[in-house]
Amino acid sequence: MHPDHKTRSTTSLEDRALQNVRLLVERNRQDTGLDGDREHVTPRPIRSAGIIGAGLMGTSIAAAHVKHGLRVVITDLDPRVLSAAPHRIAAIWAGGTPDVETKRVIARLLETAAEQPAVACCDLVLESIVETFGAKSKLYGQLEGQLSPEALLASNTSTIPIGRLAASLADPARFCGFHFCHPVHERPLVEVIRGPKTSDQTVATLVAHAKAIGKMPIVMQDGPGFLVNRLLAPYLSEALDLLLEGASMRAIEQAAVDFGMAKGPLRLLDEIGLDTVLQGGLILAAAFPERITASPLLVAMVKAGRIGRKAGAGFFSYPSPDQLSGPEATGTAAESTAEQIVAKIVAPWARPRQSHTPHGITMRLLLPMVLEATRVLEDNKVRDPRDIDLAAIFGLGFPASRGGLLWWADTLGARRVSEMLEPLRRLGPRTEPTPMLQGLARSHGHFYQGLSSTTPTRVGATSGVKPWPNSP
Repeated sequence: MHPDHKTRSTTSLEDRALQNVRLLVERNRQDTGLDGDREHVTPRPIRSAGIIGAGLMGTSIAAAHVKHGLRVVITDLDPRVLSAAPHRIAAIWAGGTPDVETKRVIARLLETAAEQPAVACCDLVLESIVETFGAKSKLYGQLEGQLSPEALLASNTSTIPIGRLAASLADPARFCGFHFCHPVHERPLVEVIRGPKTSDQTVATLVAHAKAIGKMPIVMQDGPGFLVNRLLAPYLSEALDLLLEGASMRAIEQAAVDFGMAKGPLRLLDEIGLDTVLQGGLILAAAFPERITASPLLVAMVKAGRIGRKAGAGFFSYPSPDQLSGPEATGTAAESTAEQIVAKIVAPWARPRQSHTPHGITMRLLLPMVLEATRVLEDNKVRDPRDIDLAAIFGLGFPASRGGLLWWADTLGARRVSEMLEPLRRLGPRTEPTPMLQGLARSHGHFYQGLSSTTPTRVGATSGVKPWPNSP
């Protein structure tokens, strides 16, 4: 073999992967969010957005809007949180300390209000409050009657089914899920979740609006966890299980980063907030009890107050500026101290130690994500399998150099994926090959089979692209 053969092959595969990503992006740019005769529904203009909840997600969403010249009214019941919102929005926009011009623009476009009815005059009202059905349902009951007839109401919920949230609304046609990915300034993906009674115009309007603020929207059917969190759950859950089996934090993070993930799963847990992940995980566990259970380690970390970056400590430590001069300030020392603390929390829940290689850890994190993607396809939750790859790259930080989650799985082949899952079968139903994967393995099929590799076309369109099996 020529000594450069492997390098040339690797480069060629990466080039094709990146070309696939370019096609995914172009397809998304052209997509209206609707299919067939419904494609030409005219979106309503959105010139102002009301955001309820001035926490991390609310202020990040507000920053995305004002950065693109839209007027924003943001409200929160906590006056301290609300008073800090303009500074946080300016810092998010600037990526650090904002300059005078940024502050001037924000002062012109942003209004803070202590009372929730202040958002009623906006074209779009988006709630980003605590992730519980009761709190959201109560809010909608108070708010809906105050909105103008043309205004849209949306939720940034990450897990609660839209149909359930819309059940008590007088006009569920104008209600939709509009889920931004964390961190908002780094992740361009937005999930537009169609509830059972969401209108085509609502969907078309939110798709157009997402693009107007520089985001990549994908439209999907309602269901617990939608798409991003269904894919994310296995990635995070397997990391927690690996810790219980004796894998080190450093080994888990390194395996993910070496593969190309934007963040290791433990860092990502800290960024999202372990309390937030636990709340969403309980909803997913109720929906899919055969393969999802609440991790005792996650519960223990939350009880210990180590809920992530927002608290200054999670799996890692995040010292405040006045703590950065002491002997524990160096990254290595801080990580070592955090690892010792986490080890004590892990100890009561530890299982018999397993031997884990770096490659084994990587596959343990990623193959369950592939399985969940097949379940999403089997459940007919996405309009096109390429939406899964777009979501993985631009919503979860999956490496673009791998082409997307399903594109990467196709480079392995369904039969090889099934074989690689064999050592993981001891983990139970969550790692059992799905009917779709088994069928592709038997037929030597591919996830991208029947999809155009050169033109950004929706599945089932009149361009000669064959419909995806079981497509909506």
